Amino acid sequence: MENFKIHILGCGSALPTIKHASSSQVIELRNKLFMIDCGEGTQTQLRKHHIPFSRIQAIFISHLHGDHCFGIPGIISTFGLTGRTAPLHIYAPANYEAILQQTISFFCQNIEFKIIFHSLNTNIQKVIFEDRSLTIETIPLQHRIECCGFLFREKPTKPHIIREMIDFYNIPISQINNIKAGADWVTPDGKIIPNKKLTYAPDTARSYAYCSDTKFIPHLYKIVKNVSTLYHESTYTEEHADKAKIYLHSTAKQAATVASKANVGKLILGHYSARYDSEATILKEAREIFTESYLSNEGDIFNI
Repeated sequence: MENFKIHILGCGSALPTIKHASSSQVIELRNKLFMIDCGEGTQTQLRKHHIPFSRIQAIFISHLHGDHCFGIPGIISTFGLTGRTAPLHIYAPANYEAILQQTISFFCQNIEFKIIFHSLNTNIQKVIFEDRSLTIETIPLQHRIECCGFLFREKPTKPHIIREMIDFYNIPISQINNIKAGADWVTPDGKIIPNKKLTYAPDTARSYAYCSDTKFIPHLYKIVKNVSTLYHESTYTEEHADKAKIYLHSTAKQAATVASKANVGKLILGHYSARYDSEATILKEAREIFTESYLSNEGDIFNI
């Protein structure tokens, strides 16, 4: 099974702390790297956790609060200093395009790679990236400004070959792809060997949903239904539900409620308020609703 990993670079909220870095994650899928959010200090976190800069092909920004995007000027500059030549794709709400162009023209005039901006409509669910191995789509969220999450879906792979059967029937290598595509095999004497005798089921396609800053959305579970792993912000516990309501954030209980109703495989918690010396209360609250809940911490790697 190919790699599908979530690298946690930062899981704090807006107020900086010594304990947690600002929001950022790197998604590793089949040797490709995608960054979600890029808070201040993200490039330092990349170095600290030995994630290669050069392999990041796109950055996805959920919204334009500083703890999710202040790291972009620095990372673009570092890409230039390290000799990047491959294009960098940045997906963000439309208002960021003018800011990005000003940043590049003032701080990064001599970079030798293209920056391609993709404007996001945060109000609709839409596929914004697709290649042979995955799709990425937006998840409309409800925060104080335009905001969306991102849903990574691995495309199904072809069935696996049963090597012993291929050898037994002396099937030439040139026919393997046809059999993976569903073809039967006809022996030289005309006997048909059904495809199901030659293959077994492919690995189950995996998925990851990233739900950045948002208030509790009762219908959100429908969008993230049955995903393998869900990240949902859990800034507060229910003790501070009044704060969550004011600032349009979620509590751990609310995040776990979404996970439970969506029947996800695993819930990752994050975006912790600086008021908590320990996130143990956040985890406890979530696990009372959804037992497969886990805290994120800088340096953690979650296998999907």
